Amino acid sequence: MINVLIIEDEIPARRKLKRFLQELEISINTLTEIDSVSSAIDFLNKNKVDVIFSDIELLDGNAFDIYAKVSIDCPIIFTTAYDQFWMNAFESNGIEYLLKPFSKDRFEKAWNKFLLLSNSSQKDDDLLTNITKLIQQNLVEKTYKKRFSITTNKGVYFLDSHQIAYFEASEGVIFAHDNLGSKHLLTETTIKDIENQVDPFNFFRINRSELIQKEYVEKIERYSKNSIAIKLKGYHTILKTSQNSTSQFKNWIEK
Repeated sequence: MINVLIIEDEIPARRKLKRFLQELEISINTLTEIDSVSSAIDFLNKNKVDVIFSDIELLDGNAFDIYAKVSIDCPIIFTTAYDQFWMNAFESNGIEYLLKPFSKDRFEKAWNKFLLLSNSSQKDDDLLTNITKLIQQNLVEKTYKKRFSITTNKGVYFLDSHQIAYFEASEGVIFAHDNLGSKHLLTETTIKDIENQVDPFNFFRINRSELIQKEYVEKIERYSKNSIAIKLKGYHTILKTSQNSTSQFKNWIEK
């Protein structure tokens, strides 16, 4: 029997995980479902877990606050809609990083990786070594887009990623705003597509429709209780973080 903990604040996501777990040909005991940092800390201080499925953005904060306060000796499979946390995940006993919406096939690959580790007859120290090796493999395999193609009626030209101050989704299309103030229509159809292709150390999605590059952030100041106003170099337009992204933006901009 494998004891599973689900840390997830979205009900549909919890149902999906439980369905995938129930369809596995192995005995699973889902200990509980938790939707907050505080509840997770309390539970993990009192209970033994074999594997954790953990979202990152929770009701009362960031899941990494849990693993900073509680000593975790089991693997964690992270499930999230945000790509920029993958490096933090692999620093917190993470063995897989499932980007929502993930398929059953991706879920099973993550589960099989867990089984490979848990079925090992080696000592705990060797198990941790295996986890570290898997982490390093994931880090090495991660690559990012260096430039974007721009198609016009006169042909195709290219815009290097380091030239882009920010991306903007507007009325169903995506634009790249460069460091000279020009606006370029991209072939990508969603801001999420862009977010998955660029380096999360350099780029951050501040709200539903805008993804900015750190190099071009000139000034930030408080806009409201839960939002930050951002001034980019060469632009008069002020961009604003959403309520859900403000806390992560503060951490990202200082790295």
